[in-house]
Amino acid sequence: MFRIAAILLSALGTLIAAPVAAQSLTLVSLPVVYVASPVVQQTHQGRAVAPTAVVSSKAQPERQSLAAVRPQTYTPAALPVWKAPAFIDRRFRDYNRGLAQYGPFRVIDARRVALVGETDATTPGYFRAMMRDFPGIEQLDMVECPGTRDDRANLKVGRMIRAAGLVTHVPAIGSVRSGAVELFLAGVDRDIAHGAEFAVHSWMDAYGREADDFALHAPENRQYLDYYREMGMSTDQARAFYDFTNSVPHARALWLGASDMRRWSGRPQQAKTPARSKAARPAPTLAYADVTFS
Repeated sequence: MFRIAAILLSALGTLIAAPVAAQSLTLVSLPVVYVASPVVQQTHQGRAVAPTAVVSSKAQPERQSLAAVRPQTYTPAALPVWKAPAFIDRRFRDYNRGLAQYGPFRVIDARRVALVGETDATTPGYFRAMMRDFPGIEQLDMVECPGTRDDRANLKVGRMIRAAGLVTHVPAIGSVRSGAVELFLAGVDRDIAHGAEFAVHSWMDAYGREADDFALHAPENRQYLDYYREMGMSTDQARAFYDFTNSVPHARALWLGASDMRRWSGRPQQAKTPARSKAARPAPTLAYADVTFS
């Protein structure tokens, strides 16, 4: 009995000593602050769920004005004019199928892999195994990327993406949210198709603390600023981008279109590609795309 109690106390001490931050829009409670005007649809196992009326005696907090968090409020550091790299493959792929699955990574072909889920503490191992088995992979397509359950592991995966020399591409159907934005920035070149969407918000640790609860140069904030510098941002741009992502709390989200995100990724221009007819997309929601194997 005493041995079991000692093991439990030891595990509890480990959790208290090293809280893990998380950034994932699968863990967020609505309301969400949007740049656009989306329709939020609650879902369960891929099916729409009718909203349930909630009666509360407490007064609802006043919603934050969009004008206070629009991306135009911030001015990123100046970057050289960008030209799209010729080796990015923008051809449409069926992301529901693949050669192999490694955690959230789905290998589409010998040089292309898709990210279709959250990252967590196991993801660095999956990425390492994938690159061992498919050393010719050159491009990461970010399709359905809600974020991460473990920021430390997520930043490690970002550094692994950069070390492997992968380019990151967000297709027109792509959704890159929360901690997944760090992975997009890890690409040696970054490409965003028209119609892609992004969302940012503050991180939160296991104690409910967020970025604003720490000094700017505290280790909890420094790890993100250092990461952005490693990914090629100037000191000023890293600070501006970090302030921007933390301009909304963890319980909310700021949605960005392709042009908004290009301002931060150093991608002010987009290469012209052959016109492709497609059905109009609905406003962005938190519902997930169907990316399971069939």
